[in-house]
Amino acid sequence: MRFKAALLHFAVIVGGLLGAVPVATAEPLQLVGFGDSLMAGYQLPPDDALPVKLQKALIAEGVDVVITNAGVSGDTTTSGLARVDWSVPDGTDGVILELGANDALRGIAPEETRKNLEAILDRLKARGIPVLILGMLAPPNMGGDYGDRFNPIYPELAAKYALPFHPFVLDGVVTHPDLQLEDGMHPNAKGVDVMVERMLPVVRGFVKTIGDR
Repeated sequence: MRFKAALLHFAVIVGGLLGAVPVATAEPLQLVGFGDSLMAGYQLPPDDALPVKLQKALIAEGVDVVITNAGVSGDTTTSGLARVDWSVPDGTDGVILELGANDALRGIAPEETRKNLEAILDRLKARGIPVLILGMLAPPNMGGDYGDRFNPIYPELAAKYALPFHPFVLDGVVTHPDLQLEDGMHPNAKGVDVMVERMLPVVRGFVKTIGDR
């Protein structure tokens, strides 16, 4: 009887210890918003930046995700290429890539922009990190020839690398002064809301493909 009682006591202790072990839960998806001032949230409070609002929209839909803001105002594709290795840390599950606006504003040769974006995509591909491309369009004042060389870069790279693609990051904002800052180039807080609304379907699909991997 004493042996049975001791055995029962031991089983109760072990059971209690096992019950105290926390249940492992899945870690949130780690995304990086990699880009320029449009990603960084130029002249906006941190909570109004594109990565933050996009993260909130996804969480509201039940997606467990963290989107790190790796946007740097003024960055060209050359600048982005120079920092992509350390701006996108190990453990990143996916990158939302938004670069090229400053290339167009500065009249950088579209061929240079394409080469830099390809190099960025190649580096991320080599690390096994999926990418979503946010497209950009050349300003009309750059002329038709420049636009004809610049605008196809993004859809062509998306097709070449078989990547999800949102055609124009400023869709719904660029022709609406009430959604822009006084400079007429950057979105205000309401403009960022519109950007999130327009790109959310493709971002939602991108996140799902990562979760299914």
